[in-house]
Amino acid sequence: MPAAPHASARIPAARTAGFALFLLTALNLFNFIDRYILPGVQPLVQHEFGVNDAKMGLLTSAFFFTYMLAAPLTGWLGDRFQRKPLIIGSTLLWSIATLYTAKVHSYETLLLRHALVGIGEATFSIFAPSLLADFYPETARNRVLSIFYLTIPIGGALGYLTGGVVGQHYGWRAPFFVAALPGLLIALAFCFLKEPKRGSADRLQATETRATLHGLLRNPAFWFATLGLAAWTFAVGGISTFLPTFFQRFAGMSVAQAGTAAGGLTVVDGLIGTAVGGWLAQRWMRRNDRALYLVSGWGSLLAIPFVALVLFGPLKLLMPAAFAAEFFLFLGNGPLNAAIVNSVAAPIRATAISLNLFLIHALGDAFSPHLIGLLSDKTNLRVGLSMTQAALLISGIILFTGARFAVPLEEEK
Repeated sequence: MPAAPHASARIPAARTAGFALFLLTALNLFNFIDRYILPGVQPLVQHEFGVNDAKMGLLTSAFFFTYMLAAPLTGWLGDRFQRKPLIIGSTLLWSIATLYTAKVHSYETLLLRHALVGIGEATFSIFAPSLLADFYPETARNRVLSIFYLTIPIGGALGYLTGGVVGQHYGWRAPFFVAALPGLLIALAFCFLKEPKRGSADRLQATETRATLHGLLRNPAFWFATLGLAAWTFAVGGISTFLPTFFQRFAGMSVAQAGTAAGGLTVVDGLIGTAVGGWLAQRWMRRNDRALYLVSGWGSLLAIPFVALVLFGPLKLLMPAAFAAEFFLFLGNGPLNAAIVNSVAAPIRATAISLNLFLIHALGDAFSPHLIGLLSDKTNLRVGLSMTQAALLISGIILFTGARFAVPLEEEK
């Protein structure tokens, strides 16, 4: 029987995994900074181009429309070719498209710019979780993806802050350059990363439902997690798009103040909510394989009353209620994404993630900002944003129902 490898022999692999997690997390950070700059500068864009809420929501919808259309082809490529060069290419695409913002002088050109960025970001968003899954086994993925997805609130907050503060002083185009140049440097650093063998970290059996495209259609663990995340994405997409504008209209804040308030809430809540959600799920998983779904479902349901308080409560409770709402929204940030990654095996993982991304945006934030904007134009933004409460209720119901199909996890021997 061969001797077990000496501990020192495992250090390079551990360092490579850590290097990969660092690069992918850093890249996702700037990805979300770029994505959330637009809500921070939204009133400035509306003033320059003279567009209403519906057209502003359409910018985000255009981003996610191309994002979800690019996903199926991206997933097919990710299951057949090395992911490192594909990540480098996608990073270069969205970084260059972001630099192109300097040339934007019409609403239509801004719409095109947003659509191009969507293609680049979709490619990265599919390959990153798939690549990380080949560095870490199933029982570690909740922890790793909770770290990776911390970049959503941090990047969103920095996007709000950068957009509001830099945009107010230097114009709405200037903040977009903050994310572009670091993206180019991270793409260069990826050249030094060694990609692992596909499926090398998997411990669970690659059954038909987990390892074949035909079987994926009959994989309830994947479908319930995906549909629950889609309803959550509908709500969060609408809230994130209009939160600074809501603060400006109903709390009397300036563009900079609204961006700072939204950014501060998002980064604090995102860090605490994602960390607490990941910690709870990791501990709960030791006794209950359904933990990844249950933590996420509770997060959606518990956010609902606080969203209602933000929209229709007294002004003095606006910020405390917003703090509580965002905390619960971020509880399932890592666990639910880990559930999706674990629901499938390596042979179809990139394809499954691409299908997941297509559906969560097709049913979620590809349309919610525009729909909320349309309802806002006919009534007011309070009524428009109330659509998010129904979406969160649907999310919670789906996740609690789907928890019984969770993939049984096996601790490493």
